[in-house]
Amino acid sequence: MGENQTMVAEFILLGFRLGPRIQMLLFGLFSLFYTLTLLGNGIILGLISLDSRLHTPMYFFLSHLAIVDIAYACNTVPQMLVNLLNPAKPISFAGCITQTFLFDIYCH
Repeated sequence: MGENQTMVAEFILLGFRLGPRIQMLLFGLFSLFYTLTLLGNGIILGLISLDSRLHTPMYFFLSHLAIVDIAYACNTVPQMLVNLLNPAKPISFAGCITQTFLFDIYCH
């Protein structure tokens, strides 16, 4: 019974059919949003850690919110940017499981 098994190596992400100009526009737009997200949350974390007046419970939770926002963005956006540039759009099985696991960890 164990002879007819297949291992999944990668998944092909289909998404929407977009022209190359729209893909480049979306790539630029999402790259800008990704950069602004990392920069904004990094500034929040830097200011909270540098100013001792901001070491209060409200800013403690705000810093954790910034860390979670960075984690969400770093979990999903890079693969999406790769998919916008790569016409085949593959993702490995291990990469898919890792991304799903990390996304689930951040939600709970």
